[in-house]
Amino acid sequence: MIDKLSWITVYPELILLGMACVIALVDLSVTSARRGLTYVLTLATLAVVAFVQARYALEGETVYGFGNMVVSDAMGNWLKCFAAIATFVSLVYGRPYAGDRGMLRGGELFTLSLFALLGIFVMISGNNFLVIYMGLELLTLSSYALVALRRDSAVATEAAMKYFVLGALASGFLLYGLSMLYGATGSLNLQEVLGAVASGYVKHQVMVFGLVFIVAGLAFKVGAVPFHMWIPDVYQGAPTAVTLLIGAAPKLAAFAIMIRLLVEGLIPLSVDWHKMLAIMAIGSLLVGNLAAIVQTNLKRMLAFSTIGQVGFMLLGFVAVVVDNNLALATNALSSSMFYTVAYVLTTLGSFGVILLLAREGFESEEIADFAGLNQRSPLYAGVMAVCLFSLAGIPPMVGFYAKLAVLQALVSSGQGWYIGLAVFAVVMSLIGAFYYLRVVKVMYFDSPITASAVSAPADVRAVLSLNGALVLLLGIVPGGLMTLCAQSIVKALGT
Repeated sequence: MIDKLSWITVYPELILLGMACVIALVDLSVTSARRGLTYVLTLATLAVVAFVQARYALEGETVYGFGNMVVSDAMGNWLKCFAAIATFVSLVYGRPYAGDRGMLRGGELFTLSLFALLGIFVMISGNNFLVIYMGLELLTLSSYALVALRRDSAVATEAAMKYFVLGALASGFLLYGLSMLYGATGSLNLQEVLGAVASGYVKHQVMVFGLVFIVAGLAFKVGAVPFHMWIPDVYQGAPTAVTLLIGAAPKLAAFAIMIRLLVEGLIPLSVDWHKMLAIMAIGSLLVGNLAAIVQTNLKRMLAFSTIGQVGFMLLGFVAVVVDNNLALATNALSSSMFYTVAYVLTTLGSFGVILLLAREGFESEEIADFAGLNQRSPLYAGVMAVCLFSLAGIPPMVGFYAKLAVLQALVSSGQGWYIGLAVFAVVMSLIGAFYYLRVVKVMYFDSPITASAVSAPADVRAVLSLNGALVLLLGIVPGGLMTLCAQSIVKALGT
């Protein structure tokens, strides 16, 4: 018999699952072209789930359920709260765009988004190989369907096919690696795997062989070089509203499963996996920033930018292994968590402006489409500039403090290799600043293509303004979020 405590650990997931099914049924009777009732119910569900997760996180308790298959801890609860908020914001930004392109003929956009979020929640809560993999598959299958949602677009269909084929390959890598670890340790539970690896009775060669496949699968999910090939094509080909859905909240889940698998389950093998992550971080910073320079399509530029940003996130994991120093490891992981949250917040704002400028029959994807935006709407040009400055790491935006925190974690190790990585990351950031500032130059100094004013629904205008303000405010006063990340990581590592 399942105890009451187990149900409490998955209470938000049960709300999400139940409401996703209810909304799918309710939508059958909705006749509005904009799916007004479906939209309101979806946002209400996301708001309630985010509130519940925040309450769980503030309580700070770590609870295991269903035979230690799932875990509810502060880190996971905060990440799930942020993921629910990111999905909420993505749907607010994306609804007008989707309505103009016939993507709201049914309620699939909303129900698939909820099921994708449920997959994110399961991934973050997973304390067992199978649970993590089930969450991953729920997220990816929902994402494939979302990318192909615009059925009359050949470009979106092609992007969905590429995503499906490469995603299936990466899932196979991850599953094969997990099966190797299961065969070597005899357990699917992360704590038992940790104990078996630490005991020294398991053959190291077998563990490393499985670890290579796991890291390869994880690298695809986060979009790290050399498993980044899908990101530019999918980001550009998918409807922009869907690009935001797959480019924001899932990054939080990817960070969480890297913590669960590599740190909580396989930390004795860190001497092996941190070298792999270091190589991928260097490659991601190099390829992402250099390739973004030559792009003229803004979505594709931001896709390569994402690859470079992932390289920065991975640097936090690289700095975990320094003389088994727990304080340095905690500092590095909390910096990486802060970086991930800051990146998601900034991505929401930048894609929100792209969605806002898109009109029926016009995508507003090219950098040239932003010419003279400041003359048409100083507010939205300001929000976009703040987000681009943040992505470039220019103070006082939140992106600057995020990059500084990761660099500080590397430099504080006192080792030449890590300091060299920090210097390399700074050089890549300087290169990256060029293509971000190029867009700002186009918005403020080029002549506008059209003189029409930019209009937006009240909900989009309010959320986008708040989004831009947070990017600036969290850069000026980052202490609260940084403390939250640090405390969450300490509690996660402590259990």
